[in-house]
Amino acid sequence: MITFNTTVPAATSTANATAASSNAATANALGQQDFLTLMLAQLKNQDPMQPMENGEFLAQLAQFSTVSGIEKVNDTLESLGDGMRDFRISTAANLLGHEVLVPGNIARAGKDGTINGVVDLPKAASSVTVSYSDATTGTLLHTESYAAQSAGLMGFSWAGLPPAMVENRSPVRVTVSATTDTGTAQVGPSVFAKVLSARNGADGADLTLQIEDYGALNALEVEAFR
Repeated sequence: MITFNTTVPAATSTANATAASSNAATANALGQQDFLTLMLAQLKNQDPMQPMENGEFLAQLAQFSTVSGIEKVNDTLESLGDGMRDFRISTAANLLGHEVLVPGNIARAGKDGTINGVVDLPKAASSVTVSYSDATTGTLLHTESYAAQSAGLMGFSWAGLPPAMVENRSPVRVTVSATTDTGTAQVGPSVFAKVLSARNGADGADLTLQIEDYGALNALEVEAFR
């Protein structure tokens, strides 16, 4: 069996050392063809009496394959990153002017003139009461009662806002009270609020939404939109 060795004669060792030194600065830029050229030069200049071992030869090939594979992975990740940035920009554009569901109790009439939201009941309730009041004056506007509800999400809506409040999109405060086997207590609702603007982070990694009445919100925190 023919074997190979990395040992080279003294006459060529100095020349190879000089070449290696000059190539060190551009090692990171070497491609497959450069690698093969260097490999052939190494084989031609080796000592015939002490040729390179097969294992060493295969190890070098494996090392190059690994580096080549890493470069391909990096290129793929970079391509995915560009795609994600484009996706975020598209998402931001689509959300402008729409409403997203956010935790809070200040709501305004949507395009259909209604206020909509959900409440996450921690346990089953024998009754649930949702109250709507003017967020500016505190005046009670409407109260709606719901029969027994299971634990979990419960939706609510009110379509009877005064026309002036619908036209002016006046803020309304939503209060939810649930009666359970341990008594009556308030439960924090989530309401739909309008997206005023959207902005990508400096590195394109985060998409921040400016929500009416609630300020900045990471898009990843949005549970639903309409």
